[in-house]
Amino acid sequence: MSETPTGGVRLEARGLAKRRGNREVLRDVDLAIEPGEFVAIVGRSGCGKSTLLRLVAGLEETSAGRLRIEGEDIAGLSEDTRIMFQDSRLLPWRSIWDNVTLGLPAALRPRAADALTLVGLAGRCGDWPAQLSCQQRQRASLARTLVHNPKLLLLDEPLGALDEFARIELHRLIEGLWRRCGFTALVATHEVREALVLADRVILIEEGRIALDERITLRRPRSPGDAAFAALETRIVDRVAQTTGFEPAARDDAWAGARAHGLRWAV
Repeated sequence: MSETPTGGVRLEARGLAKRRGNREVLRDVDLAIEPGEFVAIVGRSGCGKSTLLRLVAGLEETSAGRLRIEGEDIAGLSEDTRIMFQDSRLLPWRSIWDNVTLGLPAALRPRAADALTLVGLAGRCGDWPAQLSCQQRQRASLARTLVHNPKLLLLDEPLGALDEFARIELHRLIEGLWRRCGFTALVATHEVREALVLADRVILIEEGRIALDERITLRRPRSPGDAAFAALETRIVDRVAQTTGFEPAARDDAWAGARAHGLRWAV
């Protein structure tokens, strides 16, 4: 963006728990993420990945424990936090330009041109979402988050609907933007390989608890064909597969029912 990057924020959870009825979705979660870190949350479907992102986003209250950004308890939505989802959530009746600038004051609308250039869509401003490929729509969604200069970017399986080649391209794009802008990033994914490509740390959630917190020291950019990468991927996948006797509860559909105007993904 045209402004100097402001960097990321520190995120801290202590004794964090979340219950839905009689079901404990998260329990005894202790976590500290430093400013500018890129952290990936992995785990089986229903383990609580999206719930954790929802709590960090301020869309739902904790049942117990503390959750803080820069030492302040999270209390509702924050202007410094933005979310990117698996689907782009672009408004089909608005152009790409109008989607990216939605909710921006007139004085800040020039940021959109910079953001669209960064994601490779400078020439598609006047197109409709239906005219873009799935990957391009995700790029537009990413531009929509960047115009707000987020200090904390949450990504809830943002590449799950893309083919392998599109994912590789967006991995490189997201990593490059993170290195350029310096925001703190937290991604929930069921793909261990994706986590290793992007993150400084990989955190495994099992039965609502953190079961593994692995710091990734591989040099960037990372290649799944590298022997050290492959060995680490195999070790983490094998660790996930060790879970026995755990029958996931209902799918962790944490975003279901959330009001569109309450999500800081575009505006």
